[in-house]
Amino acid sequence: MASRARVRAPELVGAGGWLNTGGKELKLADLRGKCVVLDFWTFCCINCLHVLDELRELEEKHRDTVVIVGVHSPKFVHEADHTAVVDAVARYEVHHPVLDDPELVTWKQYAVRAWPTLVVIDPEGYVVAQHAGEGHAHAIAKLVEELEAEHAAKGTLRRGDGPYVAPEPEAGDLRFPGKTVRLPNGHYLVADSGHHALVELAEDGERVVRRIGDGVRGLVDGAEPRFSEPQGLALVPAGLGLGYDVVVADTVNHALRGVRLADGSVTTLAGTGRQWWQGSPTSGAATGVDLSSPWDVAFFDGKVWIAMAGVHQLWSFDPVAGTVEVAAGTTNEGLVDGPAEQAWFAQPSGLAVSADGERMWVADSETSALRWVARGTHEVRTAVGTGLFDFGHRDGAAEQALFQHPLGVTVLPDGSVAVSDTYNHALRRYDPASGEVSTLATDLREPSGAVVVDGDIVVVESARHRLTRLRLPEEAVRVEAVAHRTQRAATEVAPGTLRLDVVFSAPTGQKLDERYGPSTRLLVSSTPPGLLASGAGADSALSRELVLAEGVTEGVLHVSAMAASCDDDPAVEYPACHVHQQDWGVPVKVVPGGATRLPLVLAGME
Repeated sequence: MASRARVRAPELVGAGGWLNTGGKELKLADLRGKCVVLDFWTFCCINCLHVLDELRELEEKHRDTVVIVGVHSPKFVHEADHTAVVDAVARYEVHHPVLDDPELVTWKQYAVRAWPTLVVIDPEGYVVAQHAGEGHAHAIAKLVEELEAEHAAKGTLRRGDGPYVAPEPEAGDLRFPGKTVRLPNGHYLVADSGHHALVELAEDGERVVRRIGDGVRGLVDGAEPRFSEPQGLALVPAGLGLGYDVVVADTVNHALRGVRLADGSVTTLAGTGRQWWQGSPTSGAATGVDLSSPWDVAFFDGKVWIAMAGVHQLWSFDPVAGTVEVAAGTTNEGLVDGPAEQAWFAQPSGLAVSADGERMWVADSETSALRWVARGTHEVRTAVGTGLFDFGHRDGAAEQALFQHPLGVTVLPDGSVAVSDTYNHALRRYDPASGEVSTLATDLREPSGAVVVDGDIVVVESARHRLTRLRLPEEAVRVEAVAHRTQRAATEVAPGTLRLDVVFSAPTGQKLDERYGPSTRLLVSSTPPGLLASGAGADSALSRELVLAEGVTEGVLHVSAMAASCDDDPAVEYPACHVHQQDWGVPVKVVPGGATRLPLVLAGME
């Protein structure tokens, strides 16, 4: 950054305390002399998980000068549970201190508006940059190099070990398993996500028969394969003759893998190992197209459908032609039904196909919704759920029932659907015939998937690191109804015209490259749609005047911004380019005297 405002960093405060510090309570004064990167995240958010991976290289390369501090700022009620935060830090291999801030105190002090947001603090304790969304690791790395040089010259840089203290490892056959399938021999194949492997368990669901993968994170094919946090699994239908028996959603490798059960050999079927970004190809030869955090897979309507959580879409893979393409969704995050190319999803994470093959059920986790796709037309419909900000545990008629961040769906023998209601620690049931939602079981710790076995149901209890077999009850469990909205307070805005400014400054050594047209994009919409009288839609300018409709007093503004910057070095013929992008869902309340301008920082300082 060419110039940096001298803004003193607020103290780090969180009622949940600190993790990964050996029990020590950290203060900013303890970090003086270091370059500090605050990562405001919440563990439900796929973009936050992407940023955790982006920061790993920075963390390793600048270990003696940089301290990354995760500030966990929950969206869902479950994410405010300290035990759940402890589990998430272990699940996602977070190797830096984490402040558990369940009441969003530090979030508010730093005026954060979106997950993820990165804030850089210099060695003297001043905020020097803020970035929202993904794709900023290169800019932060450049800024860190500047800060190292500047403060080494001033004598204010302190080298040496940081405050991270690794927790004691826990042994076990499974570690945060994702999903499972029943094999033809009666065994279970489990995505052992925390061990970066697949595990075959005997019919009892406990005894380990073999492991596929050596437990080290990686993207390696062949007889000694490696995975990176695999999740979804799908058995290949008999008779296809594809040379593999199971398709795996290898989530953090951004790939689909094929497993031959006879010898455990693995082949990459789709993906390059790189994450998809706006502007990348959305169809083509499968191993030449980038994917983004595929979370589940299912054979539906002649192809393998992919719950592409990282871009809020469904994709399909043709195993015969060896091609992939977008099947449904726009990359906008939200809940919108209709034709496949117009529908909106929010981190779809679970897929299951009805017995007659006419519907594919979708666990749409961030909208806490159960959705479905029709065979042939691929029309998208919602069975349960209302949007990004309403969730809870409420049974009854589907139009008022609530889930909380479900990750799995399973079709039951009677045609109803079991929902792994992950953040409610429950197994729920939706009956399409009656339109009713009920609860089948509770006290399941973060269930993430399930399979039907001889009239029972075997549930993956991810945070208990095990499979649990349950009898399907004849009567529903009675659960006291609760409903929640996200903890973020609404932004008060004045009636009439609202100026929207997305703040973006190209990082040092980079520039916006306009040679082939605009390098920025801004898309605005609202829930309800009637909140905006004008200003919705897409354009290249990062500032826009919105007109709020009369008579609508509250809602959510959905803002999606993208900017591409390229290295500014005349000596380089083909400079590297970088994409910065973020989606905001901003709850607003229309009140006299409210704000007339809404600034959202994509990169830089407001």
